Amino acid sequence: MTAEAPRTRRTRGAAESLGTIVLGFESMIAFLAGLVIYGLKALPEPIAPWWGIVGGAVLAIVMILTTRVLRHSWGIVLGWVLQVAVALGAFLVPALALVALIFGGMYGYATIKGAALDRRNAQRAADSPSS
Repeated sequence: MTAEAPRTRRTRGAAESLGTIVLGFESMIAFLAGLVIYGLKALPEPIAPWWGIVGGAVLAIVMILTTRVLRHSWGIVLGWVLQVAVALGAFLVPALALVALIFGGMYGYATIKGAALDRRNAQRAADSPSS
């Protein structure tokens, strides 16, 4: 019986790690926002209120899936698109503007500062003598 070597984990950058945390927590808020839209019957008249739950659930799932692609630049952009989607929810429930402001700010800080940390760490790695 041959023992396989343990699989090494891919190193993740700061922008990816921080963005994953923000989107993961925001996914829970997105689902709850869908429940609020349903409960308040905030959708326009021809649209059934249960679509609020569906929209919140879909947005939450897409946010969770986006955490898997944040290593790519288009994944970061997709995260920004999701922030805009949350902000658009403020047209239905104005309190979502506060949620969009808070999580949009956290996502902005995570991606911008995280990218700066990644650049600094790459520069330090390039400058350090290899053993």
